[in-house]
Amino acid sequence: MDANNALVVFRDKKIRRVWHDNEWYFSVVDVVGVLSDSSDPRNYWKVLKHRIMEEGSDETVTKCNQLKLPAEDGKLRETDCANVETLFRLIQSIPSPKAEPFKLWLAKVGYERVQEIENPELAQARMKEIYKAKGYSDEWIEKRVRGIAVRQELTDEWKNRGVKQNVEFAILTNEISKATFGKTIDEYTDFKGLKKENLRDHMDDLELIFTMLGEASTTKIARSKDAQGFPENKVAARKGGKIAGDARKNLEVESGERVVSAENYLKIPEKEKRKLLKSELTIKDAEEIGKKIKNGIAKKHGL
Repeated sequence: MDANNALVVFRDKKIRRVWHDNEWYFSVVDVVGVLSDSSDPRNYWKVLKHRIMEEGSDETVTKCNQLKLPAEDGKLRETDCANVETLFRLIQSIPSPKAEPFKLWLAKVGYERVQEIENPELAQARMKEIYKAKGYSDEWIEKRVRGIAVRQELTDEWKNRGVKQNVEFAILTNEISKATFGKTIDEYTDFKGLKKENLRDHMDDLELIFTMLGEASTTKIARSKDAQGFPENKVAARKGGKIAGDARKNLEVESGERVVSAENYLKIPEKEKRKLLKSELTIKDAEEIGKKIKNGIAKKHGL
């Protein structure tokens, strides 16, 4: 989960939120949709907004900020967003049996990020719990969480070096991925048969490790070269990715196996696939031992 921009779920309904001015702001349209069960929550909010202003409570509406959130097409679009305090006021205007349980839920998720800022270990603990619930093993989770920390360090470095977020971040990430794996993020996503799923959530141990190596190397190079702005950081990204790419190729030569895999965890959870892989290795080992014993007996008897 991206710490600055995330989805949360209330009774199987997704609600977008964004971290702004040191607090969570939630998509008003999403909240209205959950509480009203309207087939057209945007229009419901438009009518409700007009009614609230007519009643003289326009302060509640004006406290809704236009913030960028991902739309259905994946692009960032300005959306009416409100913090917890403003949402509590808006909820009073929506007749719904879900109002009270939603208030309790909102108080919890609204405060969640504040707790994580005060104690970052809470964020990691919550993240691990979420991945465990999705069927990931402890071994995989440790690498995934470490990878998130490496990624955060890199993006912080880019911000400090004058790289613009969103578009330039995406380009630099593609540079690292292309040099590391021979594929851009979109190409890699397609290769694994994914659509809107997070690519890294469908990488195996080695893919995660080489992703970390590429990004950690890029951070190191950007610092040592004091890369400033997009062009210089693009060079650093290519070099950092190449270091990881060269290491990957060397491993593939020595092991005789490809690191880049089309495998994903859409149907079978990672933990189950890990168990299956271990059992397959055990069977192969047993077969090899059997062959050696059989060959040894044959040689002994001159067969």
